[in-house]
Amino acid sequence: MSNHYLLAAIEILIFFSIFFIIAQVKNNNSVVDIGWGLGFVILSWVMFLTEISVERIVIPLMVSVWGLRLSYHIFRRNFGKPEDFRYVNMRKSWGERQRINAFFRVFMLQGVLQFLVAMSIITYGKEINNVGLVVLGVLIFAFGLGFEAIGDQQLKNFIGNPANKGQIMKSGLWQYTRHPNYFGEATLWWGIFLVSIGTGAPFHAIIGPITITILVRFVSGVPLLEKKYANRPDFIEYKKKTPVFVPFIGRRG
Repeated sequence: MSNHYLLAAIEILIFFSIFFIIAQVKNNNSVVDIGWGLGFVILSWVMFLTEISVERIVIPLMVSVWGLRLSYHIFRRNFGKPEDFRYVNMRKSWGERQRINAFFRVFMLQGVLQFLVAMSIITYGKEINNVGLVVLGVLIFAFGLGFEAIGDQQLKNFIGNPANKGQIMKSGLWQYTRHPNYFGEATLWWGIFLVSIGTGAPFHAIIGPITITILVRFVSGVPLLEKKYANRPDFIEYKKKTPVFVPFIGRRG
């Protein structure tokens, strides 16, 4: 198993180094967002190829469905557009040595985070030994994936309607949680974790779903978007009625 960790670390290093080069050519560090989902897809198949069996194909298939959809969605959303505001703000705070900062503080940091989130992918076992957990995990994954995909599509449709220009999305899944896409992503990784446990993965695979949940809820997802709209009266009103993360329940305001 220790060889799996080393192999995963090497693959992730190479993958994000390639995306770093692409980003410097385009002078746009936000291309790293496109690589996030794709990186998990490639890693899942690399891990599968270390020991091929029919039962081990469940996780790479799940990860591929999620990761390819997410990367394609972000590619379509960002293609031809300037660098995302988050990375623009990073550049402003760095001053000199832009590329060194970008390499370590964006691409290698994403690599480290991907390694942690992917713990369920790196550690999953040789065969299914708990069918109940695997089935439950697949169902939770499907729910989370659907929640994320539907939320993304609803937001895309909303933004694409000129009549909604300058307004806050409050309908569809967005009336139940202010961040259905992030909630869905955290949920689906808990499903992947359960599948990995059902194949005999060690329990420290839980590092994966815990890491992604903390990231999207408290670090790089929800807080940045909430800060962006914090002073808008319509968003303040929206916050009073809609939970921040978990649908129907959780903190408002």
